[in-house]
Amino acid sequence: MAYIGQDKKALIAPKVKAILKKYNLKGSLSIRNHMALVLTVTGGSIDFIGNFNETVSKLASFRTYTPAKDSIQVNPYWYKDHFTGPALDFLKEVLPAMNDGNHDNSDIQTDFFDVGWYVDINIGRWNKPYNLV
Repeated sequence: MAYIGQDKKALIAPKVKAILKKYNLKGSLSIRNHMALVLTVTGGSIDFIGNFNETVSKLASFRTYTPAKDSIQVNPYWYKDHFTGPALDFLKEVLPAMNDGNHDNSDIQTDFFDVGWYVDINIGRWNKPYNLV
């Protein structure tokens, strides 16, 4: 069963904060339901939403896609296909930092899921848009 506590978050937080500072972004790290480590990026100089809309609109499987406006949730399994440039560089750096010490021994064919904890990245919030500076 997935579990992450404040002790593991405290070990991961300095790495994530350093990456946020490197890319001139503002964000917060939290734990949801003791099973997911959540990074919410609230503002910065990288246009995540514009980059996402541009990249995803070119994918054949998303031809009827409705563009995101204020916030998005990053898919941690498909981010390399959904982002380019500085947005992708940031995600390539922050996701491994958030998964430091994590494991994934899942076997989807036998319906067996074994992860240390889940990782979520939100760009903006549903009630507060991402602030592009």
